[in-house]
Amino acid sequence: MMDNVRGELKRDLKVMTIVTSAHTTDHFLQLVLPPLFPLLKVTYGVSYTDLGLLMTLFYASSGLCQAPVGFLVDRFGARRVLASGLATLSCAIIAIGLTPTFTVMLPLMVIAGAGNSVFHPADYSLMTVLMSKHRLARAYGVHTFGGNLGWAVAPMIILGLSALAGWHAALVVSGLFGLLIAILVFVSGSLLSEEFEFLPGKSIRGRDVALLLSTPILLCFVYFALLSVALVGIQTFLPATLHALRGIGLAAAGGALTAYLAGSALGILAGGFAADRTRSHERVVALGLMSAAVLLLLVGVISFSDFWVAAVLAAAGFAAGFTMPSRDMLAREATPPGATGKVFGFIYSGLDLGSAITPTILGFLLDRQLPLYVFVVSAAALVLAIVTTFGVKRTSLSQRKLQRPNIPSDFKIHGAAD
Repeated sequence: MMDNVRGELKRDLKVMTIVTSAHTTDHFLQLVLPPLFPLLKVTYGVSYTDLGLLMTLFYASSGLCQAPVGFLVDRFGARRVLASGLATLSCAIIAIGLTPTFTVMLPLMVIAGAGNSVFHPADYSLMTVLMSKHRLARAYGVHTFGGNLGWAVAPMIILGLSALAGWHAALVVSGLFGLLIAILVFVSGSLLSEEFEFLPGKSIRGRDVALLLSTPILLCFVYFALLSVALVGIQTFLPATLHALRGIGLAAAGGALTAYLAGSALGILAGGFAADRTRSHERVVALGLMSAAVLLLLVGVISFSDFWVAAVLAAAGFAAGFTMPSRDMLAREATPPGATGKVFGFIYSGLDLGSAITPTILGFLLDRQLPLYVFVVSAAALVLAIVTTFGVKRTSLSQRKLQRPNIPSDFKIHGAAD
């Protein structure tokens, strides 16, 4: 018995390590370009609006590709799709580092976004099938923490490499590292065994589309879009907003952003343990998001010292991060067997939708000298997300009472851990 328990734990840790390493690398590669914008502006003689277009193309491409990729995950297996996506993203970053003109960077960012689209449908499919159920929420939490870690270290690593060897070489080295992780994922076939075997010749069926358009899945999509509005607003514009609103120096404002991200990372880890010990995931999400919304508004309306701005934002980050494992558990509860890839691919495209439209909206507010409304918009998005959370829970329960899960007859589950 003890040998079985130890073997199960060892397997779970290996799965979490490989999948989270890929996710961390993905988030790192997502943010290698923005810290280099001042250098790119000088090199290519372009505006910040032009540079912002790079990220818009990246997230738009990722969002459009994510749902179709989810179908590929459920049809061909998550490991192959995950390795291919990371390799595509990495090669695009290498090519951007080698390109001599800004114009060529535009289609390369579209390709990079397509590579980025694989991670949520593939990662969550692997974890849902291969992880032990009593550790699943913690696995979701570690996975999300790894992504935030990639975001957090990207600016200092890419700027450090750029200072040593130039920004072209920094991007090439970053892309080569991504390729190494992609190879690791690809050769992990014995561990990340294909979770589904589909018969050849099957196409997307009407019930697959109906599933994605069902009420709980659509509410999950709206939730992720609203969450992205708040998170992207803070991550992208917090230093500029604090500087414009309170006259806080950019160094101190950057420290406040670091405090927010660190608090969020700690909250994610703590929230994973909490989510494994409760079934009331919607209440966890509501409490966390409401706390984060109130704290963000306090920073906007009260003139704190630099220290207390960082402290309050750290608490807001912790509250928001604490909800993320419970958020993923709610999405899992709304997903029938055999549909993890397509469902998570679809709902997580909401994050890309919010990421694509939010910078333009909040940039407009800052250009109009309305920095307070950056906090107002972020807080309002969090409050609206709470409403969708309870809707997901209620409609998921209603559907389960009306009918049992309809498991497709053309697949078999392999390696599912109870």
